[in-house]
Amino acid sequence: MSPAEALAVFAAGIGAGTINTIVGSGTLITFPVLLAVGLPPVTANVSNALGLVPGSVTGAIGYRRELGGQRSRLLRLGAVCLVGGVTGAVLLVTLPSGAFDAIVPVLIALALVLVVLQPRLARAVQAHRDRAGTAAPTHGGPVLLLGMLLASAYGGYFGAAQGVLYLSLMGLLLDEPLQRLNGLKNVLAAVVNGVAALFFVFVAHMDWAAVALVAAGATLGGLIGARVGRRLPPAALRALIVAVGVAAIVQLVVRNS
Repeated sequence: MSPAEALAVFAAGIGAGTINTIVGSGTLITFPVLLAVGLPPVTANVSNALGLVPGSVTGAIGYRRELGGQRSRLLRLGAVCLVGGVTGAVLLVTLPSGAFDAIVPVLIALALVLVVLQPRLARAVQAHRDRAGTAAPTHGGPVLLLGMLLASAYGGYFGAAQGVLYLSLMGLLLDEPLQRLNGLKNVLAAVVNGVAALFFVFVAHMDWAAVALVAAGATLGGLIGARVGRRLPPAALRALIVAVGVAAIVQLVVRNS
């Protein structure tokens, strides 16, 4: 890797760490850069997964205030996401590389619809609960657990727009402000990326130079993302989620065409 290529990978790591903390989808920045500097697709994917873990950790630390009072929820969802992340990592090394190509843009598009409609849907769900005299499940109920399991399996497999999927599911099924959900999303993403990366260390080939460069950039980016993301009002954060999700769909469709 030349000095110019190394600088590009480091810069991509900063961008990915920043956008991952605010929304998610940082893989859409780093993965094409790793391919451009000559890494094979699977090597780029697994090296990227490990490199982004420190950024997820620093982003989660930056959102520690928003995590207050969510320990029980975090433990429950974290266990589900851990299982999903391992499942996705296993699928990556056993299934053909194009196995998820057709379904991923559809999943992201559905998640974006949920993000856009989430305030209206949440009000409708709450009105139904009020009429029925029931309270919202503290942890989102079995529907959220299943949805997070599947989203985490996808995250362990590839991860582009994983955060968008998380926020759409939690925003619909948990009665919490978007910023608190974003803090939760950062911790869960760190769990999935970490367990998938640990699996890849033992079963797949890593480019350790790429891992180090992405990790260094993502660590810095996670800190930047937390400072920026926590200041965004809900409407602006929702708009950014949609913009990133649309960019993810376009890039995936173009890459697969």
